[in-house]
Amino acid sequence: MIDLLWSGIMQYLTFGRGNGLRVSEYALGTATFGTRWGAGSERSETARMLDRFADAGGTFLDTAESYQAGESEEILGELLTTRRDQFTVATKFAVGINPASGVQGTGASRRTMIRAVEGSLARLRTDRIDLLWVHFPDPVTPTTEIVRALDDLVRSGKILYAGLSNFPAWRTARAVTLAEVRGWAPIVGVQAEYSLVERSADREILPMAEALGLGATFWSPLGGGLLTGKYRHQSEGRLTTLGRLIHTEDTEQKSTVLNTVLRIADDLGTIAAQVAIAWLRHRAAIATTGLVPVIGPRTLSQLDTYLAALDVELSHEQYQQLDEASRIPLGQPHESVAARTPTLLGGSDIDFRQPTVPVA
Repeated sequence: MIDLLWSGIMQYLTFGRGNGLRVSEYALGTATFGTRWGAGSERSETARMLDRFADAGGTFLDTAESYQAGESEEILGELLTTRRDQFTVATKFAVGINPASGVQGTGASRRTMIRAVEGSLARLRTDRIDLLWVHFPDPVTPTTEIVRALDDLVRSGKILYAGLSNFPAWRTARAVTLAEVRGWAPIVGVQAEYSLVERSADREILPMAEALGLGATFWSPLGGGLLTGKYRHQSEGRLTTLGRLIHTEDTEQKSTVLNTVLRIADDLGTIAAQVAIAWLRHRAAIATTGLVPVIGPRTLSQLDTYLAALDVELSHEQYQQLDEASRIPLGQPHESVAARTPTLLGGSDIDFRQPTVPVA
């Protein structure tokens, strides 16, 4: 279990076991900061949200050059002018600043990375990026090129830490190993979609992060709004405004998960969104490395909902009910290995004392 430092409302943790980067237990996602996508938050509302997040003890900000076609970074640059050092600013590159970027403005190559970092530094009005994410892998850039270019940027002081977002586990593990054996700047974290209705990361990504000591941030912790329960009564939301990064009740399991969330919320006298976030916080607290939900409010009221979840405590039984309802089959080879573990350990009656930290 990771050690958490208390300060007011928010808790703090180190982002992984292999570095000293300290972040708040929530990251404030800023994809809604701006309106160039045709949907989002006006600048006055973003200022109120950032102030409220900071007042609650939040320090971790998550943006990307592509968010609102650069407007998200521009707004953050304006808002952080006099308080830059109060926050850990993470941004991403690889998608390009707009859909028309084309071959010269997208991908994970060294050329694209350098261009993106220079652009982000200008929009953010800062001299360094605390954490640079490679937003997505592309099918042509070698992992070696990515990791070496990140190392060059760390050595130059333009970025302080580097991570991989939406990468398959095998590519991340290779990147971590390359950095270790060649003495390059380490890969400190991963970012992936994770929630009660999307637990694919349980198969490879999260076990890898635990074993290698990587921090992890979870995007779309409410399943694009599904876990609020609102789509049972209305259609307005991410489903209609963005039309992407959403989940619907398209499987029996998702309906079962939502029913369980709503029932527990009723038992606790709270709302569904807070139960879903409370489950993630519980999941993070029992990990051996830093796990951080990226919350993405569009309004101050939505942010307050996320912050109120900090006071929601699930019983062990409630956590287990949510875990069981949302659990996914791990598939092969995991199931075969689990079935044969007693034999592989010489018999089920042997008590092997497990190390506190998974062996890498």
